[in-house]
Amino acid sequence: MPPHSEESSSAWLITGCSSGIGRHIAEAALAKGHRVAVTARNPASVEDLAAAHPDRAIALMLDVTDRDQIATAVSEAERAFGGIDVLVNNAGYGYMAAVEEGEDDEVRAMFDTNYFGVVDMIKATLPGMRKRGSGHIINISSMTGLVANPPNVYYSSTKFALEALTEGLAKEVNPLGIRVTAIEPGAFRTDWSTRSMKETKQVIDAYAETVGARKQLIKLAGDKFPGDPRRVADAVLRVSELPEPPLHLLLGHDVYKAYLAKLRALTESVEEWKDVTLDVNFPPE
Repeated sequence: MPPHSEESSSAWLITGCSSGIGRHIAEAALAKGHRVAVTARNPASVEDLAAAHPDRAIALMLDVTDRDQIATAVSEAERAFGGIDVLVNNAGYGYMAAVEEGEDDEVRAMFDTNYFGVVDMIKATLPGMRKRGSGHIINISSMTGLVANPPNVYYSSTKFALEALTEGLAKEVNPLGIRVTAIEPGAFRTDWSTRSMKETKQVIDAYAETVGARKQLIKLAGDKFPGDPRRVADAVLRVSELPEPPLHLLLGHDVYKAYLAKLRALTESVEEWKDVTLDVNFPPE
């Protein structure tokens, strides 16, 4: 496909492009003719993308837990492209542990990347989007941001927080012409559950047959997950082109089934306890 003209292309900044979903999104955006700032903690891992598209791609060092690097990356992308139209917050990683097994330093470090890194990227990018009165912030969340299960409760907590951030932010910036979307993939065949996954060292035997067994299942199934990460990229590109994109986009049979089951159970519980719920106000005067 020939590159789009600058008028019909958008300027993207994507975090966590060294592998997996982030890299596929960068490749898909470039294939569509967009201009892309491809970022990674080690820029050498994304220089091939920039070299293949020297007129439309730049490779930048970016650790989303480093505010100086965030400021530099956003500034360089805005200078190269004249602004950032689409911000994709993809950088993140998992951590497997029972709640009791969780190591404070590891959990807080994961929140710094998965949640506060996204907050800082948004805060650095919003001024330019507000000035232009347009933009699209796409947060790569997870099935685990909608349904929490062991051994990913702490990881889920970062994604549940990201879901709240996405929902509230959308209400704040929609009147300013800025769109916000959360992408919720299910189990996809990336290195999330293998190379990128962290695991507690504080193993408690009492959880071996529950949390521990699920850890082993995830590690064994990592390269057999049903989801194709290239199709996540296709979905992100499709959403980015819509004038009114969805606030939430679930991707995968597993997340669709699990979330509907959760909604049904929640609705049943709400209705079962409706009398108690409504019987807590002062009586009408």
